[in-house]
Amino acid sequence: MSPWGPLRQRDEVAVEDMDRPDCDPKRLEKTYVRFPVVNRLLSGWHGTYRRRIKPLLEREGKASLLDIGCGSGDVARSLARWASSDGYSLTVTAIDPDARAFSFASRARPMRGVEYRQAHSSDLVAENLTFDVVISNHILHHLDPPQLAGVLHDSEVLSRSLVLHNDLRRSNASYVLFMAGFWPLGVGSCICGDGLVSIKRSYTPSELAAVVPTQWRVERNGPWHHLLTFRPGASQDNAPGMLRGEDYA
Repeated sequence: MSPWGPLRQRDEVAVEDMDRPDCDPKRLEKTYVRFPVVNRLLSGWHGTYRRRIKPLLEREGKASLLDIGCGSGDVARSLARWASSDGYSLTVTAIDPDARAFSFASRARPMRGVEYRQAHSSDLVAENLTFDVVISNHILHHLDPPQLAGVLHDSEVLSRSLVLHNDLRRSNASYVLFMAGFWPLGVGSCICGDGLVSIKRSYTPSELAAVVPTQWRVERNGPWHHLLTFRPGASQDNAPGMLRGEDYA
């Protein structure tokens, strides 16, 4: 039997509990509360900030950033805090179309330079807004093909310098280790169950590369994630550190 077993193919049908409109409010609240722990341990945003965003701040002194599908807003707040600690100004607009996520993020302690909006990326395109950097964390696997195409199109229009979409990388190892290591966070929340569904719904790098426009690149981001990157006006073919999807095969 293949070592991939049930994860050989991406699950395009499973739905995460927190995405259901009838998700229990108390479980959802605990899920949002625990997101910062998961992201600190797994998502690698501090390293991504140092390698990708801080160099832009060093050149320009300040920058604007859009976080699409911000959820609890913890990544947006972390990025603003790291930039401030480094002596730079990073203004962050964090958007999520889900009223429940917007409500939770808006109740967080106010942070200078961070604004939350209940909105789709297409709403900001319609407003002719642009940002130096556009990011997302763990949203690509939630999207059906038309939604994915829409978010990528909007990202290209909204970004002046850099797009970074961070998402899970599907593998047997990630599934087993997440189940073993994060079950305590699942008690009373959606973290464990939805995390496993997220892994089953996520792409391998070659799968992701096959469904995005050619000017986008899939890059390694640690053992459990990949970054889908785009630089407006840049030649992606020869950019240093860029890996094509087939490099993972």
